[in-house]
Amino acid sequence: MAKPASGSRETPRAGAGGAGARGQAGKRGKPVVGVLYGSTSDEPVIKECLQVLERFGVPYEAAVLSAHRMPEKTAAYARGARKRGLRVIVCGAGMAAHLPGVVASLTTLPVIGIPLCGSALEGVDALFSMVQMPAGVPVATVAVGKAGAKNAGVLAAQILALSDPALARRVEELKSRLEGGEKL
Repeated sequence: MAKPASGSRETPRAGAGGAGARGQAGKRGKPVVGVLYGSTSDEPVIKECLQVLERFGVPYEAAVLSAHRMPEKTAAYARGARKRGLRVIVCGAGMAAHLPGVVASLTTLPVIGIPLCGSALEGVDALFSMVQMPAGVPVATVAVGKAGAKNAGVLAAQILALSDPALARRVEELKSRLEGGEKL
């Protein structure tokens, strides 16, 4: 999979090679979290998740992939994610919000869904789409919008912290600061 240099601020987008995803990598090593979203218009919300991952020092890759407009590239991304070293995938989607469910159906990695506002229903349609998955195809769904995007970053870090004591300490430190009134 082709990616720009680590820490690049380039706009994530679909590109050539591998699964077709190019994006920005976190600043610390090989990505362990993949962050997908269906359109560049979703970036203001998705950046909240990326900032949380950066705060924890979690390396990530981010890319625009659509379950509807790029189904083959999305499938290739999901099927190859574990082999590339990813351990968690976060998907932001609005309206019909099929991206997280499609990805979850094609991988055994944990998938976190962020419902995004994109219609007159203000993200409720996306929320229902993500939480009403059939048995055996789970999507861990967070709140609609920016709060959900932040929580997706925290949840991804908590999942990774199960096998990373240093990250577990950073998560515990954040929880302590939140108890003290700090905002995420």
